[in-house]
Amino acid sequence: MSASRLDSKSRVVTGLSSIFAVAGIALAAASVQAQPQASSVQTFSVETVVDGLVNPWSMAFLPNGDMLVTEKAGSLRLVRDGELLADPVAVIDDVRDAGQGGLHEVVLHPNFAANNLIYLSYARGNADKSLGTTALIRGRLSNDRLVDIEEIFEAAAWDGTPGHFGARIAFDGNGHLFMSVGDRMAGFEPGGFTKDLEGHPAQDPSNHQGTIVRLNLDGSVPDDNPFVGRSGFLPEIWSYGHRNPQGLVYDSATGTLWETEHGPQGGDELNLIQPGRNYGWPVIGYGANYNVGTEIHLSRTREGMEQPAAFWVPSIAVSGLAIYHGDEFENWEGNLLVGGMSGQHRRLSRVMVEGATVTNREALLPGEYRIRDVRVGPDGLVYIATDNQFGNPTPIVRLVPED
Repeated sequence: MSASRLDSKSRVVTGLSSIFAVAGIALAAASVQAQPQASSVQTFSVETVVDGLVNPWSMAFLPNGDMLVTEKAGSLRLVRDGELLADPVAVIDDVRDAGQGGLHEVVLHPNFAANNLIYLSYARGNADKSLGTTALIRGRLSNDRLVDIEEIFEAAAWDGTPGHFGARIAFDGNGHLFMSVGDRMAGFEPGGFTKDLEGHPAQDPSNHQGTIVRLNLDGSVPDDNPFVGRSGFLPEIWSYGHRNPQGLVYDSATGTLWETEHGPQGGDELNLIQPGRNYGWPVIGYGANYNVGTEIHLSRTREGMEQPAAFWVPSIAVSGLAIYHGDEFENWEGNLLVGGMSGQHRRLSRVMVEGATVTNREALLPGEYRIRDVRVGPDGLVYIATDNQFGNPTPIVRLVPED
């Protein structure tokens, strides 16, 4: 076990990870039909790293051991030596803090050690905050303040609805960044979704709703994006047909981009993202209309639309996504860690993969936390940002293996 760790305050829970079988549904396609039970356990404890955050959404670790944390209302906060500093690093004034929207992801530039650049995604409001979209800014960290802030991307996804912003960010290590953009709740009506499923904005690549975009690090469009120069397609789009992508991570060890997205009532998905592919929302899927449980989709499968690598029925309300690479949890190496926020189904899912195939999965901490973000720290421990939907202060905790 590594001796280098961020300071923590107290140990709050000790125990074995829980094994949990996730129910499948009869109409699942063969490639995703198996929803396996876990095959192994790991003894660990849970420690509180810092408390008192209000709707923390994302975490990033600085080289000096500090931690940056976004709070949904618009503040970028700094944690130093286990203490939350009183003064924010930045307050983003044009955040549209409504419903699911707010200040979202914080990530460091791949060459942060040389340039001190930090990227933030957020729900940007218009002048009177009546409309919002997903935007990406970056600034330079200097003396615990964010300076020289500039917007480098604004999604063509403006709407008055308060949800489905996406806003997760991942770097590929080759000079590009990916960012998710939600479908902005398009087509949702009381009692169900619009029946014009094939005309849904997530199926229309002339906008950014329901997409993963790929940008150069300065926000410009890479020449080798799949739709560059193609009529009717915005050039930033890498993939489309998504609902609300709330997890995004690039695995440099395998060169794969993984995404998790919310289904409606059932049908949360784990997807292996490939360029130019259509992931089907809302034409195909495994969810149902809220409350009434009636069918949404035209089918479970369709030629030319991608199947998920795995799905959750009932929904766990997927959130942050990480890939474990480290020495502390050796039997988790290469596993995906998926946060979940949904009521009795909330958990941390450990998903075992071989290539593009999900081979097994295990539910950790079932029912314990509403998990908003998951990160693997530089010390090899697993950090979790917990959330309270009513705005009560919550902690960041970490999982520590027991000797």
